[in-house]
Amino acid sequence: MSNSVSVANEGGVAIVTIDNPPVNALSFHVREPLLQALVALRDDASVSAIVIACAGRTFVAGADITEFGKPVQQPDLRAIVATLEAIAKPTVAAIHGTALGGGLELALGCHFRVADQGAKLGLPEVKLGLLPGGGGTVRLPRLVGALKAMRMIVSGTPIGAQEAHGAGLVDAVFEGDLTTHAVNFAREIARKGGPFTPVRERDESLGETDLAAFDAEAADLARNARGLEAPVACAQAVRNAVTLPFDEALAAERALFVKLVASDQSRAQRHLFFAEREAAKLPGRDVVKRRISRVGVIGAGTMGGGIAMAFANGGYPVTLLETSHEALQRGLATIEKNYAVSVTRGSLSEDARQQRLGQFKGSIDHADLGDCDLIIEAAFEDMAVKKEIFGKLDAVAKPGAILATNTSYLDIDEIAASISRPQDVLGLHFFSPANVMKLLEIVRAEKTAPDALATVVDLARRIGKVAVVVGVCHGFVGNRMLAARGSESEALLLEGATPSQIDKAFTDFGWPMGPFQMGDLAGLDIGWRNRKARGLTAVIADSLCEQGRFGQKTGRGFYLYENGSRTPIPDPEVEALIRDKAAEKGIAPRTIAADEIIERTLYPLINEGAKILEEGIAARASDIDVVWVNGYGFPIGKGGPMFWPGLVGAGKIIERLEYWLERTGKDVFKPASLLKRMAESGSWEAGSTA
Repeated sequence: MSNSVSVANEGGVAIVTIDNPPVNALSFHVREPLLQALVALRDDASVSAIVIACAGRTFVAGADITEFGKPVQQPDLRAIVATLEAIAKPTVAAIHGTALGGGLELALGCHFRVADQGAKLGLPEVKLGLLPGGGGTVRLPRLVGALKAMRMIVSGTPIGAQEAHGAGLVDAVFEGDLTTHAVNFAREIARKGGPFTPVRERDESLGETDLAAFDAEAADLARNARGLEAPVACAQAVRNAVTLPFDEALAAERALFVKLVASDQSRAQRHLFFAEREAAKLPGRDVVKRRISRVGVIGAGTMGGGIAMAFANGGYPVTLLETSHEALQRGLATIEKNYAVSVTRGSLSEDARQQRLGQFKGSIDHADLGDCDLIIEAAFEDMAVKKEIFGKLDAVAKPGAILATNTSYLDIDEIAASISRPQDVLGLHFFSPANVMKLLEIVRAEKTAPDALATVVDLARRIGKVAVVVGVCHGFVGNRMLAARGSESEALLLEGATPSQIDKAFTDFGWPMGPFQMGDLAGLDIGWRNRKARGLTAVIADSLCEQGRFGQKTGRGFYLYENGSRTPIPDPEVEALIRDKAAEKGIAPRTIAADEIIERTLYPLINEGAKILEEGIAARASDIDVVWVNGYGFPIGKGGPMFWPGLVGAGKIIERLEYWLERTGKDVFKPASLLKRMAESGSWEAGSTA
């Protein structure tokens, strides 16, 4: 019928095949011929059953996201599903790969769903600040029950074929040629005869819903949403499926979808969706990537062990190097303990644990790194230490091996210049815990070879990381901007704000935690060590560290943590210390509003991002957003620090920066020229997706 949709007839069973690579998205050029095919087959007396299948590596993996926010071209997905439901012949969705979003909603329009063993099914629209707009919130509860449907839709996390089968979402799971199995399944169903009940008419499970339990769980989900609108709307839409007639619930779902798709939050989340994909693209033509078969990691501490786990989890053998047998055994024991915890939690099988542990080879001899294709050092943050390690690597690493440093701040050009192969050197800045955190800042040094850079960008994807390529400067993108965000933290304390008041301003904004709670979690001694190395001071934080108050690991930092608890408790001793230091400086405490806290912390953050763009440290404004959302917890509903000015107005930010520049005289408030241009044009420089 078209390049996107074809029809074949196998002994009276029609196979409708969608072919829209790479993920068979339900674009207009797919929907139109698909509807035409279904109408024709509905009226074709030679057809006894219909199978909907997909070419390529997956079933329909969603709607065409580029169409969101634009006038809908008919037919839309709802019209196709309504047509499917009106067909008297049995219809079967044959699911391989993933059936996500609109793909699963299409399958829900069929009478039956069959899947291969490896299939995944889900409704992930919440991750774009949306809810399913093609009837998913109303049909899914009719198959799996309201509570499971709400959990699936609010989390957006797909489930496997066997779980889907057990829940009633899938009618059969097959091994081997799925299309053949689906055709045989459809033929047998047709032979038995109807009537065939569409999902919309299956109300049995809805009557068993405990609304009190549903509402209690929905309330918990709303609290955990931290101000995001979509999870709350998803829960409400599923509740409507229980309490309203089908067509009314369907109309309510559509109204919620239309409201969300026009919201700033969904715009922000869709921006991030595209931004992550842009961040992984390198300019220029494709290069031949280097082969990575074994990875070496130097340092088995918290960071090195986490990096090693990240690669083992991705299927790569790892040589883990330490300076002594004792340190090596401690590191390996911690890795084994971490995997054991995952097994206890049910997120990892025992077989998978044994398989991953089998990927590790421990050593205390640098020569054992000679067969590694990528070597990452995660040693102490000291330039002399780094250069010594790279000197040893220069002697033992094989030709073409990529040599990476996990430094958070240091000059990678200086490290690269200290050895004979600077073209093989780059930065891989993992975030702690490295086996969990998604972000990976890939630092391109002055002489980094294009094929080395392309190799690690591809490798990051293979181990499940979100990669952003950045340039060399102190702190790169993330930590450089973090320093700007924190530049006024001590001043705010000395002028009258408490740590808990500042942290609350952050969590009210949408951050998972505030800067002082985060500092306690990471360890205050890390920043203290970095400040001392650079000849800097922080009156309050340094005083706490001098008292041995390093945060959660010592039970005391800016907050108290009693009996090993992670719950921060405001500490009168810290507040007294702050008042004493303020008095020494002659600063009279005053009341500080939440708006002032945001202006003096987040506005310098944005301003520093603009400077980073001006200097070419980041290629795109959206790359900075990806760094801050995935690595530092910037609220996803606000799209990142470079997207957010487009929502609140860059002019307002400039006005307040100039106000605080006049009051304090601090350079951190001096508006970047690029920020001023953004205020005038409404967008960042060319190349940005903000």
